[in-house]
Amino acid sequence: MIKPVFKMEKFHLLQNIENNINKPDKLNYPFNYNPHDWAIQAADELKRYLSVSDEIRHDFKQEKEYEGTVSGKMFGVLVCESLKGEIGFLAGFSGKLGDKNIYDYFVPPVFDILDPDGFFLTEVEAINQINAELRELETDETLPQQKQFILNKIQSIEKEIENQRNALKISKEQRDRYRVALQDSQQKELEELNRQSATEHIQFKRFKREKNGEIEDLRSKLQQLTNLIEIKKEQRAQLSGQLQLKIFQEFRFLNAKGEEKDLDQLFTQTLGVLPPAGAGECAAPKLFQYAYNNNLKPLALAEFWWGQSPKSEIRKHGQFYTSCKGKCEPILSHMLEGLEVEENPMLVRLRQKSEEVKELAIIYEDDYLVLINKPEGFLSVPGNLYTDSVLERLKTRYPDATGPLLLHRLDMSTSGILIAAKEKKVHQLLQQQFLDHSIIKRYDAILDGVLTADSGEINLPLRVDLNDRPRQVVCYEYGKDALTKYQKIKVLEDRFTHVHFWPVTGRTHQLRMHASHEKGLHLPILGDDLYGKPAQRLYLHAGYIDFYHPVLKCRMQFEVPPEFEAALSIKY
Repeated sequence: MIKPVFKMEKFHLLQNIENNINKPDKLNYPFNYNPHDWAIQAADELKRYLSVSDEIRHDFKQEKEYEGTVSGKMFGVLVCESLKGEIGFLAGFSGKLGDKNIYDYFVPPVFDILDPDGFFLTEVEAINQINAELRELETDETLPQQKQFILNKIQSIEKEIENQRNALKISKEQRDRYRVALQDSQQKELEELNRQSATEHIQFKRFKREKNGEIEDLRSKLQQLTNLIEIKKEQRAQLSGQLQLKIFQEFRFLNAKGEEKDLDQLFTQTLGVLPPAGAGECAAPKLFQYAYNNNLKPLALAEFWWGQSPKSEIRKHGQFYTSCKGKCEPILSHMLEGLEVEENPMLVRLRQKSEEVKELAIIYEDDYLVLINKPEGFLSVPGNLYTDSVLERLKTRYPDATGPLLLHRLDMSTSGILIAAKEKKVHQLLQQQFLDHSIIKRYDAILDGVLTADSGEINLPLRVDLNDRPRQVVCYEYGKDALTKYQKIKVLEDRFTHVHFWPVTGRTHQLRMHASHEKGLHLPILGDDLYGKPAQRLYLHAGYIDFYHPVLKCRMQFEVPPEFEAALSIKY
């Protein structure tokens, strides 16, 4: 088989496209998008290169046994237009690739921390030296012996001083007795006794001063030995802080206006937080930086995962993903200034759904509570982008309600039953049922694949991904317990599986994570744009609830079947 030849240049021309046909009017919003056709073509070209390249020394399929290790990598393409009107793309990767930053095929980093002539490696070596000294100190078995030797020496000198003081006292007592026996006429003898007394006091003070100096030196050495580890740690912290700030200031990012800001300005000075680890080293900032430096106009961005997924996350080989918010949002918000960028598609969908939902669908209502069938794509509570929500509609509908109203929430993309209380006391009593897990909730979901197991439980602890909220990760150290029971209902057209989920706990994205994660069902919910692939909707519906009415004193059950069949367009 003859391997294709790739030109080792940064700007890779796209073939077989017409500049004025399907040309993007605006750059896609990096944090919520469907890839443009040209970006997909560019990504396919990059994937082809990754499949055959001998340049990259990186094992994308390497499997590790311990949690959190990953060999896969996020890659990105940025379709651009040159001053000549040529359409091509830039390729980039996040972090390092095979312990290298510089490749002919890819754009360079914004700041190369691995530059052998740069300050980073030299200063890291100094920090590593302190780390080595710390390890040596912390494992040094002679250190306690040295401390005890100094303590013994101090005690010995203090004993010498005490002995001299006692000798001086005895001598004084002898002179006092002699003075009593002398006559007034024996003046010379009295003067001699006084001279002896003065001399001994002067000698004792000199002796004591010298010995106290020795003790002070020994105590200083003891203090150094006692605090040596802390001193080294303080030195390390100081060097690390200085190095960190220098790195922050070296990562300087351009925007389309030609303005430049560094990490310190974008995070510390603007947001009041330190930049997270790896900020500025993701693919997208590298791509835009190179485009601006080389007079290329960005047209379309796409990022995809290549290789093995992290053990804690859900990353599918070859699948497109949005830019991470924790590291990239402050940077890209600056870098995109001066470009025409599409409006956030999520905001567009929220606005459209708000106009579509004329009234809330009421399932049940009495004087104490109300049950709503929330439509998919509609917020449960006001968000940062949009305020119209079930809660805001309820406030308008029940202006005299005394309770906090909503008892629980559903993700924007999830449809189904929500309970609201009209009175504070009713809210408290129902809330306790949620805390006691005595309320039974059942969800309908369509999995993107065929599930072999008939039923079971999934127990994977979850926590938020601090660098990419609201995405969740599996974390056995800091995650909260999350337990889900499931049952297979039927397989649809040998492609999908209808399942029932019973969440015992109520963690954010619990069902979506438990469905998609490799230690869960390893089948994402159809339409899950975070942990699977986007579709017409997220096929997750809170269809059944069973609870005890705190006023009517009886259990109540409600069921609302999901409206999946029409959306799926298959025989259900």
